[in-house]
Amino acid sequence: MSRENENQNGYTMETESPIGEVKIADDVVATIAGLATTEVEGVASMQGNLTNEIVGKLGVKNLSKGVKIELMRGKVHAELSVIMRYGYSIPKTCNAIQDRVKTAIENMTGLDVESVNIRIVGVETEKSR
Repeated sequence: MSRENENQNGYTMETESPIGEVKIADDVVATIAGLATTEVEGVASMQGNLTNEIVGKLGVKNLSKGVKIELMRGKVHAELSVIMRYGYSIPKTCNAIQDRVKTAIENMTGLDVESVNIRIVGVETEKSR
């Protein structure tokens, strides 16, 4: 039997094992979502905030860029900011992103994904690369 709760640093899954507890940080879930998103054909990149952009310029790769994760009552709510490639169907690509992110988070963490919301923030053309 396991008990689950949320804290400031992430989600904790407590098991009855005498060995200890398992904690999954929000950033881990965000990284999983970000990687799953960028694997979908038609996604050019993720859009991050100013802090993510500064960290990226310093050479540190932030794999959770453009991802906001909320853990509420054992359910994951993901918000993604995506830059699409020109020429791809936005509805089809977004459906593929939602499926891939939901599957990746659930398979890797055991958490239930309740929502994957996508915000298209730009379109990249061949000339803008």
